[in-house]
Amino acid sequence: MSDKSIAFVFPGQGSQKTGMLAAAHERFAAVRDTFAEASQALGYDLWDVVQNGTQEALNLTETTQPVLLTSSVALWRSWLEQGGRAPQILAGHSLGEFSALVCAGALQFADAVQLVRQRGAFMQTAVPVGEGAMAAILGLDDDIIDQVCSAAAVGTGRVVAAVNFNSPGQVVIAGHTQAVDEAVRLLKDAGAKRAMPLPVSAPFHTELMRPAGERLAQVIANLTVRRPEIPVVHNVHAAVETDPAKIKALLVEQIYRPVQWTRCVQTMAGSGATHIVECGPGKVLSGLSRRIDKSLENFSLEEPDELLATLAALS
Repeated sequence: MSDKSIAFVFPGQGSQKTGMLAAAHERFAAVRDTFAEASQALGYDLWDVVQNGTQEALNLTETTQPVLLTSSVALWRSWLEQGGRAPQILAGHSLGEFSALVCAGALQFADAVQLVRQRGAFMQTAVPVGEGAMAAILGLDDDIIDQVCSAAAVGTGRVVAAVNFNSPGQVVIAGHTQAVDEAVRLLKDAGAKRAMPLPVSAPFHTELMRPAGERLAQVIANLTVRRPEIPVVHNVHAAVETDPAKIKALLVEQIYRPVQWTRCVQTMAGSGATHIVECGPGKVLSGLSRRIDKSLENFSLEEPDELLATLAALS
């Protein structure tokens, strides 16, 4: 119906879990075909990793990124296969931006799945394990978090900054472990409701990732990027970009710049979106969008019954 303007959102790292999409794989040919296509591009059985690998293996950044991209694209193709209509606008959280660009027709899937494997490897090796950390901060204004991180950076002589503006009152900080620990201490003193270290092995979306961005830029330079067929809101500036050269630059910059997710959802709502569909495993982004804009209706596609219910609701 015309009064239902749909936005699709695609999750990033953290939504993966062993055994996910088993029911969708059994039910939808598009899921089986997409994982087979990814496996051929990567040179190993990606579906076997998802179903039979350990959670630790699945959490390795170099593995996580192609797994999540493939999962999101598989569900997108299943949605279309079942007669779902194309959304008006797309956005992806961090890695999910690559999923959004594939679904918008800007990136070829086989190219993207190899690209994000390299992206994961570059991110993993940019900072030695143990030297970087991330932490989620709940219950403080963004400005206070920025100020405290700046003070912790000056006090320690190390890098720490707010890197994921996920929703009002939920921000992730990252940087050198020592500086993150000091910022967590100061943020608790400043009144944070919770300050929780995250189980990650690198400080994503900080200046420490710039070497990874430089390596990614060399790969992306040779990649074919087309003008998106559906508008995609980008993490770096929470705006739509259509120029393929600028999209390439944003994908590089995104690796060491903060994820402006709150603003991305506000941009989609401002464009007229009334319904948000999370296309990928988990419901992390659905929870965030509820906190960002309570007027948005949220749906997810991970399970076959959810996909079919969403199809019925939005047809």
